[in-house]
Amino acid sequence: MISNFELGDLFHQEFIVSDEIVNKFIGVSKDKNPLHVNDDFAKEKGFKSRVIQGNLQNCFISYFIGECLPSKHVMILSQTIKYKNPVFLNDTLSLNVKISGIFSSVDVIEFNFNFKNHLGQIISNGKINIKSIL
Repeated sequence: MISNFELGDLFHQEFIVSDEIVNKFIGVSKDKNPLHVNDDFAKEKGFKSRVIQGNLQNCFISYFIGECLPSKHVMILSQTIKYKNPVFLNDTLSLNVKISGIFSSVDVIEFNFNFKNHLGQIISNGKINIKSIL
């Protein structure tokens, strides 16, 4: 698995935060905090509209690791995410990922990532560690 990757490799994936995706996330997570489902409440708190749950980005990371990498024989060992700016309905998020470490002795790859919105603002950033499951 490690041979499919090189230090510094870059990856990019885009996601649209559609009403359908958000409603499915709410259905699974049961997170109906008024900040996430009520525009008026969110506006009272200083936002332009309801704020989409940050953890939806974890679903996008899971999709990226499981479906977009050149190897399917991997699992996520750990990930950290720091939220910097809110996400709103219909935002387009760009996931930008760079391999920052390859640890052959334990078949682990470390990625640095960030999500940017369509305005180029960093929405979140963090690290992901994956391991070969061959």
